[in-house]
Amino acid sequence: MTVICPPPPNKATFTTVHLTGEIDLATKDALRNQLLRALRRTAGLLVLDLSAVSFCDASGLGVIVGVQRRARVRGVAVAVTAPRPAMTRLLRITGLDRSLPTLV
Repeated sequence: MTVICPPPPNKATFTTVHLTGEIDLATKDALRNQLLRALRRTAGLLVLDLSAVSFCDASGLGVIVGVQRRARVRGVAVAVTAPRPAMTRLLRITGLDRSLPTLV
């Protein structure tokens, strides 16, 4: 799993985080740390670009849900963009598609 999050000059209105590879038990801690770091640097919207995510298990979804909860407390929305078909199905099956909007 790779997380690419270009640093904004100041606290940005939105931040896009590009995730690549597998999001699973082996990568969840690093993912959580990177997403929380990105959350601290954004003021309005945290966008997770899932276009290069090849796999995501329950622990990966748990990280995303946990970050979304922390974001709500800070008044920041979380959305996803460009999920692959398997990820789209996973979000729909778990019901996360109702609380985690997909940007096009």
